[in-house]
Amino acid sequence: MKLVTFSTGDGPRVGVVDAGAGEVRDIGGLLPAGTGVLELIEGWARWAPVLTERAPALPALALHDVRLHAPIPRPRRDLFCVGKNYREHVAEFGRSGYDQPDRSEDLPEHPIVFAKATTSVTGPFDDVLAHPGVTAELDYEAELAVIIGTGGRGISRAAAYEHVWGYTIVDDVTARDLQRRHKQWLIGKSLDTHCPMGPYAVSADEIADVAALQVESRVNGEARQSAPVKDLIFDIPELIATLSAGITLLPGDVIATGTPAGVGIGFDPPRFLTAGDVVEISITGLGTQRNRIV
Repeated sequence: MKLVTFSTGDGPRVGVVDAGAGEVRDIGGLLPAGTGVLELIEGWARWAPVLTERAPALPALALHDVRLHAPIPRPRRDLFCVGKNYREHVAEFGRSGYDQPDRSEDLPEHPIVFAKATTSVTGPFDDVLAHPGVTAELDYEAELAVIIGTGGRGISRAAAYEHVWGYTIVDDVTARDLQRRHKQWLIGKSLDTHCPMGPYAVSADEIADVAALQVESRVNGEARQSAPVKDLIFDIPELIATLSAGITLLPGDVIATGTPAGVGIGFDPPRFLTAGDVVEISITGLGTQRNRIV
């Protein structure tokens, strides 16, 4: 099932999307008042059968007539993000000189995890702020994001997918100069609007083989990134097991799994984003987001 948060000029609503038909159905009337996608995921065992049975009979709106917001506009807490998780990206990052503490192209021995502030989240078609005066080296990172369904601590690799509700797309927009200057990644990754999310939150049952999904990005129509999820150095079960070893994962937690090679700092000279550029990110079965830098 594809869930969205959308509006038609009034307040946000929760909907189920038929992407093939280009339609969305408002499911708010089937749910308790105030239920958003986050709460829906948390109560999925209860609500999934209701939506499966009753949502198809609801009136449909054309997707092009509504505004899609991030499916989880205000995550419960900061996003978990993984750095240097595709081999070729490790190499390009090492060569770029933006790595710390040196230009190492060695593969990480353990997942590199950092946080991205909830206030960075924005919609899949919203403008992304360039933040002139704060950063002059803006970059894009197409990523598959995992959405946790059933929380827990000490989750094993074998049980990891039992805790996955589904998937979405994020662009881990990065201020490279801030990333390098502060020698850690929180500030450089967390500027306002620097986490476009969506367009959909897609339940795991719609994805037959997550490892086969293709992660792609384009800038002004030019192909930049393309790699299958199977190329992850640390796969989804490993990431969930690592994070949950001593941290309780919660329903609705978002884990951005890393970006393939082809980001701006991978070019010589680097190709940073500027005002007017348009970034498109697509993942098989999860849709496409499109954001303009302003």
